[in-house]
Amino acid sequence: MAKKSDYFGLGYIVSLILAIIPVTSWLLGAVTRFTEGKIVAGILRLVLGWNVIWILDIVFMVLNHRIFRVLNI
Repeated sequence: MAKKSDYFGLGYIVSLILAIIPVTSWLLGAVTRFTEGKIVAGILRLVLGWNVIWILDIVFMVLNHRIFRVLNI
């Protein structure tokens, strides 16, 4: 069985593909943070998630199988 990853518990390969696509990474990253109850982190992802955070999401998804966590607030 495939290991679950971020983006609503989807498999690692599906989450990696979604992280590579800029629009889905930006939107699903924010939604993921909002569903975790991290409102400030979700807002930061909506404002800043289209640039450096997108690259960090790809790197962290490859290395840790999880998206980059800006804040745990």
